[in-house]
Amino acid sequence: MPRGFQIRATSVTIFVHLLFIAITTLVLVWLFHFREGVAFNSSNKLKIFNLHPLLMVIGFILVGGEAIITYKSIPGKRSSGKVVHLLLHLIALTSGVLGIIAVFKSKKEAGLPNMYSLHSWLGISAISAFGLQYILGFFSYFFPGADASTRATLLPWHKFLGIVIFLLAVGTAETGLVEYFRFLELFRSQEALIVNFTGLLLFLFAVFVGLSVLLPRNYK
Repeated sequence: MPRGFQIRATSVTIFVHLLFIAITTLVLVWLFHFREGVAFNSSNKLKIFNLHPLLMVIGFILVGGEAIITYKSIPGKRSSGKVVHLLLHLIALTSGVLGIIAVFKSKKEAGLPNMYSLHSWLGISAISAFGLQYILGFFSYFFPGADASTRATLLPWHKFLGIVIFLLAVGTAETGLVEYFRFLELFRSQEALIVNFTGLLLFLFAVFVGLSVLLPRNYK
């Protein structure tokens, strides 16, 4: 391959980390500067709802994406990467569950219906599939662990389904941003720009997480 087209997965993961920081900054500025912050208990039901995008974007998607690229971004033994991969996914799963609880709680207290939009259908599908993938991965690769031949057979499917679930989560977030954008009746404003740029950077985050998985650590 021509030298100009050579690329390393480790270089791609650096860009993923930068996107992580940029998206986190945008979400925090959006929710705390424009949307009055977050709370689990409040008379302002939007504060409770705001926990949903906070936990789903930063905790579920961004941390989940970092978990996916663990093997390429952490030097050292594969066993160390496996533990970090497991722990980051646990954080992502916990954040996702809490994010779902927050949105159900806010809508219940506000007297609003649940589970009627495409966004909500995709979200429940994503968190359910993520949980199932985590359980299967835990028992197959961590404890008690399947035999070597079984792990080798399952690995391509584990990677494939992991990327599919991650992309489903990102797609769900994009539909959620559009839904909230319309609910808030944003048009041309600073807040609208932040929401739109968050969506664009989430798309780039998904692209480069996927690219980091496809490339070997040193692609030459």
